[in-house]
Amino acid sequence: MINPVHIIGGGLAGSEAAWQLASAGIPVVIHEMRGPHATEAHKTDGLAELVCSNSFRSDDADNNAVGLIHQEMRALSSIIMAQADAARVPAGSALAVDRDQFSDGVTAALLAHPLVSIVRELVPGLPPADWGHTIIATGPLTAPPLAEAIRSLTGEDGLAFFDAIAPVIHFDSINLETAWFQSRWDKGGAKDYLNCPMDKAQYEAFIDALLAAEKTSFKEWEANTPYFDGCMPIEVMAQRGRDTPRFGPMKPVGLTNPATGRRAWAVVQLRQDNALGTLWNMVGFQTKMKHAEQVRVLRTIPGLENAQFARLGGLHRNTFINAPRLLDATLRLNAMTNVRFAGQITGCEGYVESAAVGLMAARFIIAERQGRAPVPPPATTALGALLSHITGGANADTFQPMNVNFGLFPPLSPPPKKDQRKPALVARARADLADWMRVA
Repeated sequence: MINPVHIIGGGLAGSEAAWQLASAGIPVVIHEMRGPHATEAHKTDGLAELVCSNSFRSDDADNNAVGLIHQEMRALSSIIMAQADAARVPAGSALAVDRDQFSDGVTAALLAHPLVSIVRELVPGLPPADWGHTIIATGPLTAPPLAEAIRSLTGEDGLAFFDAIAPVIHFDSINLETAWFQSRWDKGGAKDYLNCPMDKAQYEAFIDALLAAEKTSFKEWEANTPYFDGCMPIEVMAQRGRDTPRFGPMKPVGLTNPATGRRAWAVVQLRQDNALGTLWNMVGFQTKMKHAEQVRVLRTIPGLENAQFARLGGLHRNTFINAPRLLDATLRLNAMTNVRFAGQITGCEGYVESAAVGLMAARFIIAERQGRAPVPPPATTALGALLSHITGGANADTFQPMNVNFGLFPPLSPPPKKDQRKPALVARARADLADWMRVA
């Protein structure tokens, strides 16, 4: 009988790794603590639950590194991408999903696979020696006993940052006499985004209310924990400059208010959050305001005067390891080589990046089980660029979470003209991925 691979954590990375392994004929045991145990951010015990945005970000594989990694994962039969495509909701050029349909699809597919077992339990420490190949994919909300065991083994203090969640609003409570449907620059469908306009006076009053609102307080040990810029609370953004939100998530460019025929001073965008279109989330409005304050302040936004909230925003502490120092080029823990890490605990950031690292960790184990040396994807691919960054490309002394982006790719030689850079990087990535898939 083939010994199973044990995966600790049933999030996006653990689910993707389990699917890749089982599809290669290798039995898998997923150890997921949700069910008997809760976390600070999850609401269900479903596998691959999305706890923040419902967006996988850009799906443009020709011009965006995130879209390119989507394409690469689809080429490698990713369950996360397959279920995301099946649960897609309108979002312009982005890939957004009905979060419940997505999680339900991943869970059902893994439960139905004869080589996948799911054990609902908290793993209180490092895996026992008789487990053999193990993937730790516990994500940014790793249970304290396991986090402490990792710290004790590696001698590294845990790294951490704060992540914030945006509110979700019932569609039928939005005032459509004020808000209008339009995607920025009219990309995607005509009704992919709802826009709530503000004139200058309304914006200034909103910023005043935002800055004055009562916020969630930090515990003493959290005081020096930084934010990840990609999920910065809207009020923290405003603290960095009153116009910062207006040049960030509230930027009005590419949008024309049909009521005035002009561009607003600032715009709050909402994106569909479920397939029925009954829930819409506030784009870029992660917040640490206390719940009562959120309701009061957010209802000052034109169009949201009577907003009913299906979920209010929140804040949670994320933990990740110093991957450049602790992992080898195939995600193995240097201090315990039967163990690999995957997902956000490695210091990647984002749903798709988390799943991508799970996919790679699984493929490295598949190679070893088949008697082959694992071959990392070339750094010229989106997968390889992300892997290279977290396993050595980043400075271990200043390591922080990172999304995939073209800045992680090796430069082209000779350098192309500026408008040809992205197409050239994409063309090289596609060719190199095809070559790697023939040997990996």
